[in-house]
Amino acid sequence: MKRTELLELIARGESSTVEFKSYPINGGLFARDAVAFANSRGGRVLIGVDDDGRVSGIRPDEATPKRHDGGRTPAQGDLEQRVSAICREKIRPVLFPRFEVVRDIESGRDVAVVTMDRGWTVHHVHHQQQRLYCVRAGRTHHEASPEDLAERLPQQGAYRMELRPVSGTSLADLDRRRLVDYFGRVREQEAPGGETSGAGLGGLAAWKALLTNTLMLREEAPHSVNVAALVLFGKDSTRFLPHAKVEAVAYHNVRKSSGVKDRRTLHGAIVPLQGTDGSLVERGLVEQAMDFVVQNAAAGLRADDARSGRHDLPAAAVREAVLNAIVHRDYEVTAGIEINIYADRLEVVSPGRLANDSTVERMKAGCRRVRNELVRDVMRDYGYMDHIGLGVPRRIVRP
Repeated sequence: MKRTELLELIARGESSTVEFKSYPINGGLFARDAVAFANSRGGRVLIGVDDDGRVSGIRPDEATPKRHDGGRTPAQGDLEQRVSAICREKIRPVLFPRFEVVRDIESGRDVAVVTMDRGWTVHHVHHQQQRLYCVRAGRTHHEASPEDLAERLPQQGAYRMELRPVSGTSLADLDRRRLVDYFGRVREQEAPGGETSGAGLGGLAAWKALLTNTLMLREEAPHSVNVAALVLFGKDSTRFLPHAKVEAVAYHNVRKSSGVKDRRTLHGAIVPLQGTDGSLVERGLVEQAMDFVVQNAAAGLRADDARSGRHDLPAAAVREAVLNAIVHRDYEVTAGIEINIYADRLEVVSPGRLANDSTVERMKAGCRRVRNELVRDVMRDYGYMDHIGLGVPRRIVRP
């Protein structure tokens, strides 16, 4: 934000989208304001501006974090870390605001601008096992009544979870190499270019247009990427969605209490990175999960459905279970996927309920129900899903 823009914002005073905060901030009150903005239309908290609009500023060294050698770097500083910690520790689901410091607003005084997008779900302040729901009304926040929540819940969920923008993200949070591979090699269409050629203004504009038109990028400013794009192509999706991971554990015996043989937290982009010849350059989340199973399955995997008389795991069934958990998981549930390998069985646990009105019996019959359509379509483009809706009856249930 430019200095002139911030001065105009301060001159207009507090509003339904602007809150002034004197420095230092109170963590509990800041969390309530952040939640109120996220549960309403979004907004900005201006730290270093008193209630009457006077610019008191933040402490100068708050804008520059300490280096290991005792010096300081002209980057985002201690205050940003404090804001991030409040949004991470006191708010559920976690918020990821954008933070910037605008210098020399008045007489060398700096102001921190913290921007909250409208949340993709209803957020609350989490304190001592209590939940406090807040909304913004005019210049203040107030505790949400049951009527407020009833009104906002359908509004926040008016579109698919996978298409909801993730606060604090931008095009820079997507792996440009994977995007080039997907649009160029997989979809065989013109892509704006690679990491270098796509970095200029023209390339950036072209990428924004392409990702907006393919429902991966928010059209209006700020141009946040949505959940689907982040988990499919993100550089570090767990930075913004900590639950976008797979907790994989192999146990020595048949119970969790029997001791752990191997434990890993798997994360990263769902799709792999492939070379121009189709060779695997970097493994995606599905490949990571299958690697763990192959390395830890007690009796190993068999490649076909023929019964060998041993207790081998059918590779096709395992892959189908892992793929279903990753593609169809409920990202509103803040828990990771689990893969648990015991001496006598393998369990794949996907958080949340079945998609839409699906049931176990309907899944066995091959009833088609999709929660994350965009994720499903991209994975189909890569060739992961060749039996849409029939993977469970054909690969898992059938003996």
